[in-house]
Amino acid sequence: MKQGVSLQELVDAYCSEPTDSLRHTIIEKSTPLVRSIAGKINRPNHPLCEFEDIESAGIMGLIQALNSYNPENNNQFNTYAYYRIRGSIIDYLRKIDALPRSHRSGLGKVQETMDHLQQKLGRNPTDEEIATYLNIPVQEYLKLLVDVQQRAILSLHSSSGDMESGGDLFTQIHDFESPSPDSRLDNSETLKLLEHHLLQLKERDRLIVTLYYYEDLTLSEIGLVVGVTEARISQILGQTLLKLKSVLKKKIDVYSEL
Repeated sequence: MKQGVSLQELVDAYCSEPTDSLRHTIIEKSTPLVRSIAGKINRPNHPLCEFEDIESAGIMGLIQALNSYNPENNNQFNTYAYYRIRGSIIDYLRKIDALPRSHRSGLGKVQETMDHLQQKLGRNPTDEEIATYLNIPVQEYLKLLVDVQQRAILSLHSSSGDMESGGDLFTQIHDFESPSPDSRLDNSETLKLLEHHLLQLKERDRLIVTLYYYEDLTLSEIGLVVGVTEARISQILGQTLLKLKSVLKKKIDVYSEL
């Protein structure tokens, strides 16, 4: 094969006549894509979550994509492989995730506290006010927000690895550790509701949400743009997810009373 041959041409040739040499070339040529996807996923603090572990999971997804790709479906291999790679990484993270039941309960208490204080104060409560109400140190509360953001990442894909939406905010809220709160609403109404409340966020928080969910920047890249630490970006995203999930829950409660 010539150096200038595209990845798609290599894959088409492999589908027609698979060889080990061609397979190796395709994997080698696709490695930058795997690394790019792996670099945009916020990895939990886990001994099996080094970048090399995530990259290996992505390579497995790439191989699955190559084995199941059918050029007659008229979709580009790059696009097809993207979701397989990302899905494989997410599946790996979900398998090694072991958040204690007590910790999951803590996330629910944070959301309840945010709702309660917002109604009581008539505004969004500060981190310090929430931590004080929960009777925990502020740093522990901030760690819970990071867990929220990381748990949402693990809910992005089903284990099937099918081609589906992978980065939208709606998907992250839709499947987050509990039955869908918006099951009584159609998607268009839900998206309008989320859009309305996203516009109510502080300008900085809205920028962070846009850069992460719609521009696909990493936490560290957003930190450079906004001028805060990567950890703080994760906390803000976690807090935003809780706020928006609360919005959907309130909407469902109204529907239930009708």
